[in-house]
Order: sequence, then C-alpha cells, then structure tokens
Amino acid sequence: MSDPMVQKIQSHPKYRELRSKRNRLGIFLTALMLIVYYGYIALIAFDKKFLAQPIGAGVTSLGIPIGMGVIVFTIVITAIYVRRANGEFDTLTKDILKDASK
Repeated sequence: MSDPMVQKIQSHPKYRELRSKRNRLGIFLTALMLIVYYGYIALIAFDKKFLAQPIGAGVTSLGIPIGMGVIVFTIVITAIYVRRANGEFDTLTKDILKDASK
C-alpha cells in the first residue's frame, strides 16, 4: 500500500534537507522556549524576593516585566519559525514537488 509518489518524495535529497533543517530549527526553538519558560518558573519557585522587588516608586514588581518578556519571547520565536517556514521551507517544498511530479 505504498504510493510511488510518496517513495519518490521521501528519497529526494531536498526532502531530506528539508526534514533536517526543519527538525533542527524546531528542536532549537523548543529548547530555547523551555529554558526561558522553566527559568521563569524556577525564579518564581526559588527566588521570590528577586521577582518581588518593586520597580521605581510604583507598586509594579520586577516579575511583571519579566513575565511579559516571556510572552514577547514566545511571539518572537514563533515569528522566526513562520518566517523560515514561509520562505526557505516553502521553497524547498515547491522544488521537491516539482521534481517529484516529473
């Protein structure tokens, strides 16, 4: 029940390149996100005094902008992945499909 087109695509060198690049980027960005997120959680768990420091004369503590930074970081790494996916990965995919349909 193996489709010859699937076999052709899977054996294509650009498909292997695509998988390799996509997996490396995904693992790298996932590792970064885990470090940032669990680093923030570890700060909450183990150094509450650091995060509780007020900023200036107001009532806002240091934990609020750091937490917002975690959210912004998530948006940034998502944008990085989307940019690579819509550029480099889509180009490789189009090349693979064009070569496989010959």
